[in-house]
Amino acid sequence: MTMLTTLATHPGPWHDGSAPGYWPIFPIMFGLFWLAVIGTGLYLVRRRTAAHAAASDAASDPMAKAQSLLAERFARGEIDEDEYLMRQSTLRNGG
Repeated sequence: MTMLTTLATHPGPWHDGSAPGYWPIFPIMFGLFWLAVIGTGLYLVRRRTAAHAAASDAASDPMAKAQSLLAERFARGEIDEDEYLMRQSTLRNGG
């Protein structure tokens, strides 16, 4: 019983109301942590919307779509390198 009363009357090493000098580090680090979380979230959202806009622009451009299709056919092995280069130069020259 005396142990409980001793703990209740002696709150700790800073019983005079003073706190250690390093105490502001914890709220500052907490704030910086949340700023980093919010900044990372904003970065990821912006990157995703930019990628979506670029994909949308590429899909609406018929020349980009044709070059993409040609590159896919070459990657699958449907056409050889000579045919790929010939068709790519034809696309660049416009006909």
